[in-house]
Amino acid sequence: QVQLVESGGGLVQAGGSLRLSCAATGRTFKSNSMGWFRQYPGKERAFVAAVDWSGRSTFYADSVKGRFAISRDNAKNLMFLQMNNLKSEDTAVYFCALRIEDGYSYALSIDEDDYDYWGQGTQVTVSS
Repeated sequence: QVQLVESGGGLVQAGGSLRLSCAATGRTFKSNSMGWFRQYPGKERAFVAAVDWSGRSTFYADSVKGRFAISRDNAKNLMFLQMNNLKSEDTAVYFCALRIEDGYSYALSIDEDDYDYWGQGTQVTVSS
């Protein structure tokens, strides 16, 4: 069993920055790929970013490329999303997710159905 807990959300002005964290407990975190998704009210969750088990391979949605950076600290079972130059359209609930695969996971998926565990979400609000 895996538990994921996001933190770091809040209210920020357009152009500002936030750093989201995702803490994982309960199962080996180090070998699994992970991702960040966000959800607007009344909409499906949308892919934001993904990172492989090592942290060396990443992938981003076009809408956040160049502004957001995903990273992880396997020694501390933490994943991060550094969000810079925030825009009003970044306002959403952000979720972290973990994908379980055999062995070390290099797969980077944009499909939420490929992820097995989810956090409860953290609200990010960007005021213009």
